[in-house]
Amino acid sequence: MRSTANDKRMVAFLRGINVGGHHKVPMVQLKQVFSDAGFTQITTVLNSGNIIFDLPENMDAVSDIYLEKILMAAFGFPIPVVCVSASALADLIHMNPFKNEILTKNTRWYVTFLKKKPGKKMAVPWVSADGSFRIIQIKNTFVFSVLNLEVTQTSRGMEMLEQFFGKDITTRNWNTVEKLKPYC
Repeated sequence: MRSTANDKRMVAFLRGINVGGHHKVPMVQLKQVFSDAGFTQITTVLNSGNIIFDLPENMDAVSDIYLEKILMAAFGFPIPVVCVSASALADLIHMNPFKNEILTKNTRWYVTFLKKKPGKKMAVPWVSADGSFRIIQIKNTFVFSVLNLEVTQTSRGMEMLEQFFGKDITTRNWNTVEKLKPYC
C-alpha cells in the first residue's frame, strides 16, 4: 500500500498520549487535525499515537517541529513527535532486527525512534546490570532493545533509553511496528 513513487508517505509517532488517562487524544480528532493541515490518506493504528499520512503535493518533507506546533494548537498541550518516511519504516521492518532473538511470553522487543542520530557511539550489545534490558542494535535513528521480564517484573529500560538518548525519543513494541507494515 505504498504511496506514489516520490514517496510522500510518512509515519508520525506521537509520544505520551492516551497513557494512564493523561493527554487524551481521540484518533478521530487527530485525523481531522492532520486533514486540516493538508495531509491526505490519513490512517491511525492503535490508540497510542501512530499516524500514517501522505504529504500534500506542494510539500516534499515535514518536520517534527511543524507537527508538534499543529498538535499543540489543536490539543493545548505539548505532544512530542518523531516522524519517519514510510519507506524507512518498511526497510526497518524488512531488516527484522530481532531475527536472532528468541521471543517468549516474558520477552518484549522494542524499537525506539530518535529525532536525530546519536551524537556519541555506544557499544552494542549493551546489557543492564541485572541483565533484564539489552540494547541489541542502533541503526541511524532507530534503537532496538529487548526486555526480559523473567529477570525482573519492572524495568528501567525506558529510563535508560532516555539517559542515553535524551527525551526526544518515543518507543514502540515490535508488534506495533509490524502492524504498520501494510501502510508502508
